[in-house]
Amino acid sequence: MTLTPPDLSVFETLESEVRSYCRSWPTVFDRAQGSRMYDEDGHPYLDFFTGAGSLNYGHNNQVLKRALLDNLERDGVTHGLDMSTTAKRTFLETFQHLILRPRDLPYKVMFPGPTGTNAVEAALKLARKAKGRQTVVSFTNAFHGMSLGSLAVTGNALKRAGAGIPLAHGTPMPFDNYLGGRVPDFLWFERLLQDQGSGLDHPAAVIVETVQGEGGINVARPQWLRGLADLCHRNDMLLIVDDIQMGCGRTGPFFSFEEAGITPDIVTVSKSISGYGLPMSLVLFTSELDLWEPGEHNGTFRGNNPAFVTATAALDTYWADGPAMEKQTRAKGDQVEQALAALLREHPDDIVEFRGRGLVWGIEFTDARRAACVARRSFDLGLLAETSGARDEVVKLLPPLTISPDDLDEGLRILARAVRDTA
Repeated sequence: MTLTPPDLSVFETLESEVRSYCRSWPTVFDRAQGSRMYDEDGHPYLDFFTGAGSLNYGHNNQVLKRALLDNLERDGVTHGLDMSTTAKRTFLETFQHLILRPRDLPYKVMFPGPTGTNAVEAALKLARKAKGRQTVVSFTNAFHGMSLGSLAVTGNALKRAGAGIPLAHGTPMPFDNYLGGRVPDFLWFERLLQDQGSGLDHPAAVIVETVQGEGGINVARPQWLRGLADLCHRNDMLLIVDDIQMGCGRTGPFFSFEEAGITPDIVTVSKSISGYGLPMSLVLFTSELDLWEPGEHNGTFRGNNPAFVTATAALDTYWADGPAMEKQTRAKGDQVEQALAALLREHPDDIVEFRGRGLVWGIEFTDARRAACVARRSFDLGLLAETSGARDEVVKLLPPLTISPDDLDEGLRILARAVRDTA
């Protein structure tokens, strides 16, 4: 769409080679509102990426922005570590009233560092402290973050290799349908637990994503998640659900595990919990697991007060009306599913399948290279979408939960054209 080449010189000469998303979308973005971003020449792009799931309520949401500006204008606390502040109190009270109590979730709330991987590190540390064991079981194609503990329970070989040291105390097991339904659920896992000669040290915990985002939009069945929860209970292992990308309504309900009817021992939340893209993360756990000594796990930015303000506004705006937000997300999810079903019928030899829940969807291509071509052509046509999966074989769709049906339809039509154009 860009008519003149953007000036990328300062990024290319001064910024590290580690940058990635900017290579897929070679323009300079200047502003954003709702479901669209605009480059410095004013060209619009529908955003089906939403900050890797950090902007469930869209860019510069007007209600959340007003709350943030009001707080800044009155000189509200912007940095307070874990000190008690009015913003934190209001968030905790709202979170308890609108999210925890209606779901009968008996959780304490911990604020680790501001990123998702900070939350995962804290969850792993707490599980090991509570059980006095080191091993944590994860799943094939899992992604839990880029710090060392999180990488140890991540499946992607390229990301793991970046650690530069052995990644210990993590053991992978097959995710739901990893073996194509040829083996009963948890047969291998349970056999290893029962066999004293298996070599598997008894795990402290199991960590799982209900929908694997970076792994290729692999959706766990509710019965599989219930079976996993039962396995953990019977074998004295804690169940950790990583809801960092799939929480905050992305799959429909506020927590992605609600559909399965399970109550994890520990839950990690980040990305869209602030509602505005401000760094913030939570670790939720049952009271009996609150074994921390004061300051035993800390961080300078573990209490992001501006994020408390926008998070409270998001909860009040979108989650005070019971199931209304969930119903809207499911309806838009049906709209996406119908469009992808039509795309599959049109290109049966090119598309393996599509899969998803709520407003997270993936399209797997027969030729893994095709996904990157479709994503690039989508960008040329004014749509931002990334790829995921072990071979980047999946085009991943994460539109804002607040996107209008018309904008959603426009983005899906652009995607369909991109598939046709790259055939």
